[in-house]
Amino acid sequence: MNETFLQDLALVMIVAGVVTVIFNRLKQPVVLGYILAGLIVGPHTPPFPLIQDEHTIELMAELGMIFLMFGLGLHFSLRKLAQVGLTAVIAASLEIAVMIWLGYIIGRGFGWNTMNSLFLGSILAVSSTTIIVKALEELGKTRSGFAEIIFGILIVEDILGIALIALLSGFAATGSLQAVEVGRTVSLLVGFLGVVGVAGLLLVPRLLRYVNRFNSNEMLVVTTLALCFGVSLLALKFEYSVVLGAFLIGAIIAETRESARITHLIEPVRDMFSAVFFVAIGMLIQPAMLLEHAGPIAVITVAVVLGKISTCTLGSLIAGHDLRTSLQVGMGVAQIGEFSFIIASLGLTLGVTDDFLYPIAVTVSAITTFLTPYLMKAAEPTATYLEKVAPRSLTNALAVYDAWATDRRNRNNGENSVRRWLWTWALQLGLNLILMGGLFVFASWAARKVDQWSLPVPLDGLGGARTVLWFSAVLLALPVLVATLRKLRAVAMVLAELTVKPLSSGEPNYALRSAIANTLFAFAAASVCALVLLLGTALLPPWPVLVMLLVIVVLMSVLLWRSLVRVYAKAQVSLRDILSDTTPHEVLRPVPHMMEAAQLKTVILPAHSIAVGKSIKDCGLRNESGASIVGIQRNETSIINPSPDETLQTDDSVLLLGDEAQLESANEYLLRG
Repeated sequence: MNETFLQDLALVMIVAGVVTVIFNRLKQPVVLGYILAGLIVGPHTPPFPLIQDEHTIELMAELGMIFLMFGLGLHFSLRKLAQVGLTAVIAASLEIAVMIWLGYIIGRGFGWNTMNSLFLGSILAVSSTTIIVKALEELGKTRSGFAEIIFGILIVEDILGIALIALLSGFAATGSLQAVEVGRTVSLLVGFLGVVGVAGLLLVPRLLRYVNRFNSNEMLVVTTLALCFGVSLLALKFEYSVVLGAFLIGAIIAETRESARITHLIEPVRDMFSAVFFVAIGMLIQPAMLLEHAGPIAVITVAVVLGKISTCTLGSLIAGHDLRTSLQVGMGVAQIGEFSFIIASLGLTLGVTDDFLYPIAVTVSAITTFLTPYLMKAAEPTATYLEKVAPRSLTNALAVYDAWATDRRNRNNGENSVRRWLWTWALQLGLNLILMGGLFVFASWAARKVDQWSLPVPLDGLGGARTVLWFSAVLLALPVLVATLRKLRAVAMVLAELTVKPLSSGEPNYALRSAIANTLFAFAAASVCALVLLLGTALLPPWPVLVMLLVIVVLMSVLLWRSLVRVYAKAQVSLRDILSDTTPHEVLRPVPHMMEAAQLKTVILPAHSIAVGKSIKDCGLRNESGASIVGIQRNETSIINPSPDETLQTDDSVLLLGDEAQLESANEYLLRG
């Protein structure tokens, strides 16, 4: 082994260990200790540099950045994403938009160029999940009401932060940020996330479940690391940052039953490389440069604290929370952290920002991190003071608005209307379009990478490899396309039902309703098909070949319609099972012998299910599979041990009891058309 490397690594870890012990005794975040350790051993601290091979430490720091984002992904919950609510979306969106603008204005005010100013705004935009969670744990506030809102804001911020990194990478490459370019970048990013996310949710849980059967920690760790670095490499191949891939696969693994065990096993490795990452950050700090930029550091620190407090407090107030809760939320997120380091590092790596920006970001992060617990403690006294001195008219207006917003939320949560169904269908249609777009993104990427394939059949006159890629993307998208057309027909029928009034005699106007439904469906179907062709514009084969392939696709759709619907339904049910799985992430204890083969499984009944419209005793499930229905979740209603006369309905979440073979047979039977 290289003696210089071993010496540098030993020195880094020794100094980091000593400093972090001191910081832990002082009850300060250990991240600050790592940064101080980097400052101590760095090349800019007299009397002489202690590290001889900085390049090796930087390489390890890049690994630390991957592990850091992977760890954040493991604590990210896709299940909770739909539950974060309007408050988190409003507050996080307002905060990020204002902070980017504020940072840009500050940068331009100090005479910095456009790139430095834009990166500064992005550095200030996202708060630190690690620091906030640590501070809330130390204060014992993790289960309080305002903490739930903060966690929701952090989830939205993580998503927007990933999108921000992708946009900054594109801006750094092109030097422009026009609306068309932004739309293209966001579309490609959404397509990449959609395809990798769905494919990962369908495949990764099964893979980890299989590996976990061997009860080997070594196999589980190696498999997890393979997934982490593999998806990070995939993101890099698609010209995204490696942190995007690391965060994404971490979020996917977080939805598996093995996530708790994986988190426990990965933590030591993550902690080591994360420590090196933060030490490397400290090594970049130049004390002389910090003194030179003391003015900007002070201004930026004040902007972070006041900007985040005001935006998140205002966002919470707009969402209908009282002043006390809103202020606690605002004062709880008033700092920057790991995302800021990654964005600052991105600017340096791409060579588009000046050297002074990174240490400024680190210093502001250190100051705001130090202030975080004190701001959280001061939130409640500050709210009490403001309630006393605020004009009576203002407090009354806020109370009235809070009551109205709370009543509105309760109504929306309890309603069971057609509008809710339409909204759910709209989300599903949006996801379907994202998946189809993502498939063509992958195909376009492959076309750029592959100039010539050695194919067994000559295709020079048929469009070559691009024809193969386009046709493959269409075939893979076919189940999604068929499901989209079915949903569009259902939406058209519901809209026609809502818009056409009965005849004067009171009878339904079937003719007009049918005409409107068919017209809406025809227009929507034509639009979707045109969009599919548009998505594959860069890969379209010559016109004669295109027409021939389209005929083949239409014939396949007609002949295999039910099979394609079944494939989509199974994938959809698998995703719902994964995202709704509440099984504890621990090894289950042995059950009594008579029940050791019994398992539970949830199946969502699609509209075409053979059981829809029939009672439990008439649907034939028990005779066909041997499994039993022991529960039904219908909208907001839970039916435990339902009666044999209970009628099954579309989108019922049916809880089945049986052994593995019975449950598999029951699943196939219920999805049968």
